Amino acid sequence: MGVMAYPLRYALADLALALSRAVADPAEVRSTAAHVAADMIGDGAGVQLLRDDGRYEEISYHHVEDDRSGPLARVLDRAGQAPDDEYSTTLAASRRPIVLAGDSAAALATPEHGVTAAVLCPVIVDNTYCGYLILTRHTPDAFYSTPEVELARDIAGELSLAVSSARAQERLRASEERYRRVLETIPEGVLQLDPEGVATYANEPIGVVLGMPRSELIGVSLRGFLDNVGQKELERRITECRQGRSTVGATRMMRADGSRRSVRMSMMPIRDDHGDFAGVLCMITDTTDHIDARGLKRQLDHLRRLDSLGQLIGGLSHDFNNLMTVVAGSADMILSSVGEGSPEEQLAKDILDAVSTGRTLTHQLLAFGRSEGNRPEVIPIPDLLTDVQSLFSRTLGERIGLDLTFGPDVWPVKAERGPLEQALVNLAANARDAMLHGGMLRVAATNEMVAPGQLAEGAPNGKLVHLVVTDTGTGMEDEVRKRALEPFFTTRPTAAGLGLATTAGIVQNLGGHIALESKPRMGTTVHIYLPAAEERPQPSGERKDKSAVIGRVLIVEDQPDVAQLVQRLIAPAGYEISVATDALTAVTQVASGARPDLLITDVVMPTMTGPELAGALRTHQPDLPVLYMSGYTAASLGPQLQLDENSMLLEKPFTRSTLLGAIRSLCGPQPMPGAAAS
Repeated sequence: MGVMAYPLRYALADLALALSRAVADPAEVRSTAAHVAADMIGDGAGVQLLRDDGRYEEISYHHVEDDRSGPLARVLDRAGQAPDDEYSTTLAASRRPIVLAGDSAAALATPEHGVTAAVLCPVIVDNTYCGYLILTRHTPDAFYSTPEVELARDIAGELSLAVSSARAQERLRASEERYRRVLETIPEGVLQLDPEGVATYANEPIGVVLGMPRSELIGVSLRGFLDNVGQKELERRITECRQGRSTVGATRMMRADGSRRSVRMSMMPIRDDHGDFAGVLCMITDTTDHIDARGLKRQLDHLRRLDSLGQLIGGLSHDFNNLMTVVAGSADMILSSVGEGSPEEQLAKDILDAVSTGRTLTHQLLAFGRSEGNRPEVIPIPDLLTDVQSLFSRTLGERIGLDLTFGPDVWPVKAERGPLEQALVNLAANARDAMLHGGMLRVAATNEMVAPGQLAEGAPNGKLVHLVVTDTGTGMEDEVRKRALEPFFTTRPTAAGLGLATTAGIVQNLGGHIALESKPRMGTTVHIYLPAAEERPQPSGERKDKSAVIGRVLIVEDQPDVAQLVQRLIAPAGYEISVATDALTAVTQVASGARPDLLITDVVMPTMTGPELAGALRTHQPDLPVLYMSGYTAASLGPQLQLDENSMLLEKPFTRSTLLGAIRSLCGPQPMPGAAAS
C-alpha cells in the first residue's frame, strides 16, 4: 500500500490542479489521473472511458513498476467493447465502486499477470456513466482498505470534473470552429470592430469587397472606406449599438483602388463578460451587382420598347408611303392635264413637292427604326450629311445651332445607311443633353490617309473618312470620358446609357474607329474614322437597257387604290394591263395560261410576299421581269428581297415618270405595237 507524503487534501488539490492544466488534451487528462492514482494508492491504475459512439476507447494505464505498465494495459484494455458486461452495468446502475479480491480479481487478467485485488470506480460526467477508474494489486492476499477505496472514489470524482471540463472545452472549440467556418464561407463580408470602429477581425469576403487582403484590414478603421456622409452615418450606427440597438442600412464604400461599391450593412453590439460594450459585429453584403441588374432590367425594357417603336415606325411609314403614292400619282396625272402656268399646275407641283418631302422623312424613319437586315451601300458623305440635317435639327431644337462642313470631294463610305444615320443622330442627342442652355454643334468631314498604328491598336488605316462632331457643352471629367462608350454607362438617372455605346458599336461593325476628346466646361469632340469605299455609287436607276419589249403587264397589289393608280399611270403608254389584289389570284391566272411580259408587285403582302410570287410565276416563265414596289426602303427590307439582273425595286411614293422610267430601264423602251389598255 502506498504511503502519502503529505495530507490527503493537499494531494487531491494537486491532482485537481494538474488535471485543470491538462484539460485541453483528453489523453493527457486520462494519463494524469492514472499516474496520480497509482502513485497515491499504490501498484497500478488505469482509466477506461467511453467514446462518443458508446464503446470503450483505449485504456490509459500506469504501474509503479514501469516495465509492467505495457503488458497489464494490453490485458486490461476493453477498447471497442460495449459497456454491457456485468461490471459496467453495475457501475452505471449503482454509481458506487466495485471492490474485487481473490478469484473475482484474478478473472480480470490472465494468471501470469497475477491480479489479486482490484477496485473499479465509475466516472460520472454530466450525470451520465462514461467509464471507470480501475486500481490493481498483484501481491498475494492483497486488498484495498476502506480509506483507499474512498480515495479512489475521490480521484474518480476529480477525473469526472476534468473530463466534463475537457468535453465542454472540446464542444466550445468545435462550436468556435463551426462559427469560424461559417464566417469564412458565407458570401457576406464580416468585420468585427472595436468601439472606435477599428477592425479586429475580417473574413475573406470582406477583403474582396474592399479590395484588400484580410490580414491588412486588421487594425484599419472602417472610416477609411467611407466618404464624409458615410463616416457620419457610421458614428450614428456605432452610437446606436453602444445603446444596445442593432442597425441595418445601405451605404457606399470606396475600395482600395478608388472604385465604389454599393453595400447593405448590418451592425449589432458585442458585449464583454461583464456586459459592457466591447464593439460591433458588422455584416456587409455587396449589392452593387443586384442594383446594376435592376438597372439593366429597366434598360432592357427600354430597349424592347425601342424595338417595338421601330417596328411600329416601319409599319406606319409603309402605310403612309402607300397613301403618298396615291397622292403623288393623282397629282402627277392632274399636272399632265392642266395648262402650263395655270394655278392648277402650281397646286399640283406643290402637292408633288410635299410628297417628295414626306418621302424623304419616311425613308429616314424606316432606315432609323428598322436597321436589322440592312444592306451595305456606297454612300456619298455629302448626301449622308444633307439627308440627316433635318433629323439633326429636330433632335437639337431651336436653341442649338448646327454647322455642317464638307467638301464635294470627300470619299464615299460603304455602310448600312440606317445604322450610320442612327449613329450620327445619337451623337447629336448626346450633344443636346450637354448643352441645356444652348450652344453650337459642328459636324465636319475630311479625307485622311492614316498610317498603320497611327490611331490605336486594332484601328483601321489607309484611306479613311474622318467625321468630327464637336459640341460646346459641359464636357466630361476624365474618369467619365474613359467609360462613356461602355454599354449602359450614364451620368443621368433617367437615361439608358446606350447612345454613345450604340454609336461605338455601329462604327466598329463598319470597320471604323471612334475616339473622344473632352474637358469639363470645354465641350466634347467625337472623332469617327470610316474606311473609304473602293467604288463610287451608281446613279439611281442606272441599268443596262434590255432589247426586248413588252406589251402585257400584270399588276399585283393588295391595296386596291394603289393598284388602280398604277393601272391609270401606265395605261396611256399603251400596255395591256391585268390587275390582281392578291397573290394567289395571280398564280392561278398564270397557271391557267396567262403569260405577262412584266410583273409589277408589292413586296409585303398578306398571303404571299412579292419575291415568293415572282418565284412561283417564274416556274412557268423563267425570264419574267419583275418590278417590285414597296413602302419600305431596300435596306429596310433586308434579306426578304433579293434582286437579280431581271428585277428591280421602285420605292413608294413614286410618280408616272419614275414608274415608266423604271419599266423602260428593266424591260425595254416601248410596248408592243398595237397593244391596248384593258
